[in-house]
Amino acid sequence: MTTNPPRKQLGPAPNARRHLPLRLRSILSLGDLEPAARRILPRPIFGYLQGGVEDNVTLQANAAAFRKWMFRTNVLVDVSEREQSRQLMGQTYKAPFGIAPMGLCALFAFDGDVVMARAAEAAGIPYVLSGASLTRMERVAQAAPTCGWFQAYTPGEPEHIEGLLERVDKAGFKTLVVTVDTATLANRENNVRVGFSTPLRPSLRLAWDGMTRPHWLLGTLARTLAQHGMPHFENAGAGRGVPIISRSVVRQFGLRDHLSWQHLALIRQRWRGKLVIKGLISATDVKRAEQAGADGVILSNHGGRQLDGTAPPLLVLPEAAKAKGAMALMLDSGVRRGTDVLKALALGADHVFVGRPMAYAAAIGGQAGVAHAVGLLRDEVHRDMALLGVQRLADLNMEQLVAV
Repeated sequence: MTTNPPRKQLGPAPNARRHLPLRLRSILSLGDLEPAARRILPRPIFGYLQGGVEDNVTLQANAAAFRKWMFRTNVLVDVSEREQSRQLMGQTYKAPFGIAPMGLCALFAFDGDVVMARAAEAAGIPYVLSGASLTRMERVAQAAPTCGWFQAYTPGEPEHIEGLLERVDKAGFKTLVVTVDTATLANRENNVRVGFSTPLRPSLRLAWDGMTRPHWLLGTLARTLAQHGMPHFENAGAGRGVPIISRSVVRQFGLRDHLSWQHLALIRQRWRGKLVIKGLISATDVKRAEQAGADGVILSNHGGRQLDGTAPPLLVLPEAAKAKGAMALMLDSGVRRGTDVLKALALGADHVFVGRPMAYAAAIGGQAGVAHAVGLLRDEVHRDMALLGVQRLADLNMEQLVAV
C-alpha cells in the first residue's frame, strides 16, 4: 500500500495565535483593528486617520461596493496546491495585495513608515511610501529594498518635479507612484471636529488625550522626539521639508492644481523605472494614462478623503479593465477581507492595496502588528480560494460573481 507524502502547510499554522503578543491575540480580522487603535491613539490623531470628507458618502460607499457582488462557487475541485503569488509589472509578489501609501504614519506608531516597510518586505508584498510621510525616503528604501515603492505629490513645477525624481532614484526606489486626485485640499470637516489641524498645533485637547493614552505618549511621541526630533515632512521635494508644526505646511504641498498631462509626460521622460498613476476613477483617464506611457494605474478615490460622492473604484473596475491595455490595473479604497481581494481580481484588477487597517495595526503592535494584519488577509485569501474552488488567481473572472 502506498501513501502520498505530506503536503506543505500553506495556510495558517496551528496554534499560531498563542505566539502573538497579548494585545494582538484578540485581533481576528482587519475589522478588529480600528476599535483597538481607537483605544490607543489620541482622538485628533485617530480622527484624522479614520475620517473621510464632508458627509463620508464615498468612505461608506467604498466598503458597500464589495457587498454588491456575491460568489458563485465551484465544488469538487482539487485546490490542494492553490497559490496566491502574483506577477506585477515584472516582479513576483507573494500575495495579491500590498500596503497603500498613507501620510503621517510616524504619528500613529514609532517609526511607522519603517515598520510597515519591513513587514511588507518580510511578507513579499509591495509597500508604497507616502510623499506626505515623516520619515526620510532613504531610510524606508533600505527597509524595503525589493518591495518598496514611492508615492509622490507633485506640484505643476518642472524644477520641483525633476529634483524630486532625482532624489527618489538615488534612494533606490524602482517604482514611482504619482497621485493625481489632490488638485486642492479637501473639505475634511472631521479634522476640525476632532481637533486635528494642518499644521499640527499643540492644544490642551491633544495634551489631555496624550496623557490618557500612555502607550502612544511614551511609545510613539516621546520616542520620536527623543530619537528623531520634531517630525518634518521629509519627502515632499528634493530636500527636507518643513516641520509638521510649521505654518508653511500648506505651501509645501502647493500648486498641485497646476498639475496636468504635460507634467506627466515630463515625469515619464525623466523617470527610468516603473511609473504608476494613482487616483483615477474613469476608464477615459485609464486609457489616457496608458497612452502616456504609464506602466500601471491605481483606481482610487483616496479612501474617501478627497471629493465626497466620488464613485468607489470597484464599481468602475470592469470598464477600466477594458481600457487598461498592457498596463497593470490596481485598486485601493475599502479592501478589508480576503473575499474583497478575490472580488476585485475577478472583476479585472491585477493587484489591490490596503490602507487604514495597516496603520491601525502599526499603532497597536508596531511591525508585529502589521505582520499580523498581513497574515490575516493572506490566510483569508488562501482559505477563500479553496471554498470558491479556485486553484490559481489567474482563473478568477466575472463568471464566479453574481450582482445583487
